[in-house]
Amino acid sequence: MFTIIIICMIKKILTFIFLLGILVAPLTVSAQFSEAQNKLKTVVGGTGLTDNFELSISTIITAVLSLVGTIFLVLTVYAGILWMTAQGNEEQVTKAKGIISQTIIGLAITLMAYAITAFVTGKLNT
Repeated sequence: MFTIIIICMIKKILTFIFLLGILVAPLTVSAQFSEAQNKLKTVVGGTGLTDNFELSISTIITAVLSLVGTIFLVLTVYAGILWMTAQGNEEQVTKAKGIISQTIIGLAITLMAYAITAFVTGKLNT
């Protein structure tokens, strides 16, 4: 019993370190953004496009990610309702647990994509 608790704690710690690494990794390359931003402005200026193009693309990406996040929230509520109305049916509980775990993973990916988008568009719009 004690071994299982230790293994679960180690898994949680490793998962936390992995997620923290994913969130911190984009910051390690932030020094290269100024050079990339200058090159992008040169390319955009050469084509005759304005900064509104970058703003509109970032708005579209943000809207899509917000919609996907809302869909994951609805799926989580659906799985919760499915679980609460299972009335001891193990098949329905297993299905609900699967949906909840999948939506948590999808929501984590969506939040990371949203954070990366906000970071990149923040650097491009300044």
